Amino acid sequence: MAISPDSLLGRLTHATVRNGELVWIGVRPGRREALRPISSALFVAGRGIEGDHYASADGRRQVTLIAAEDLVAIASFLGEAAVAPERLRRNLVTSGINLVALKGRRFRVGRVLLEGTGDCAPCSRMEEEFGSGGYNAVRGHGGLTALVLEGGEVHVGDRILPIA
Repeated sequence: MAISPDSLLGRLTHATVRNGELVWIGVRPGRREALRPISSALFVAGRGIEGDHYASADGRRQVTLIAAEDLVAIASFLGEAAVAPERLRRNLVTSGINLVALKGRRFRVGRVLLEGTGDCAPCSRMEEEFGSGGYNAVRGHGGLTALVLEGGEVHVGDRILPIA
């Protein structure tokens, strides 16, 4: 059921969101391959990130994002000092912005326009990566999936700006 933008909940969920920053980029050339950290990436409208195996016109998961703050929480749940972004298999790591607030909204990463399409739920690979309990450590902290509406080049350090 859609939330009316005129309702109290609608006004709260569409309120101003703090800007963020892109702190890490990774691409995975093939299925089950390790993520490759890169400092910049070309985003292709309607497809995803060039060189990433998820780049496709199919589906609503062209790009995946996770917050650096969630990596800290996941590490805590696992009893680890830190969790490297590559282990979560997401394309972008953000800082300073609550990704849940971008679900169903448009936002810019640098000059690229994305639309948040849904939660990026953990998969069974989290048990392989982290051992027993890995899946549950990521639950509720897996990030966001997005579509690329307008392409362009993105760089680590670019601002993340929600569109009103």
